[in-house]
Amino acid sequence: MITYYTDGSCSPNPGPGGFVAIKNEELAIVGHEGLSTNIRMEGRAIIAALKDANDDECQIFSDSEFWVNVVTKWGSSWEANGWTKKSGEIKNLDLVKEICWLHKQANVKVIWVRGHVGNINNELADRWANKAREERINGKFLI
Repeated sequence: MITYYTDGSCSPNPGPGGFVAIKNEELAIVGHEGLSTNIRMEGRAIIAALKDANDDECQIFSDSEFWVNVVTKWGSSWEANGWTKKSGEIKNLDLVKEICWLHKQANVKVIWVRGHVGNINNELADRWANKAREERINGKFLI
């Protein structure tokens, strides 16, 4: 089974952003955007892991409660309701739809992990996501 740890970073928020997916304890995917938000970068990281898994059995660990809840709790009901929710608009709907679609096609379990509490792979993903953001700012990859 493949194991991914994902993370995203933006500073300032909104601002330049970076994201990563660590696959089986090795850096696998790095990306960045010129103008984004933390939540979008977290979503991009999960999308990257889902695409990389290519239908192989995997688990994705994320410290983003929002995205884990989208996959495990909210997404299916939002879709059934025509991508609406009672309390208003669904933010980042483009990414929500993509993640939900990819998740349905995948053999994956998405798991929330508390961030910044010493989980080695989560801390590594955090550092590399920040470096991906710095790459966007500086135009030089720092890893």
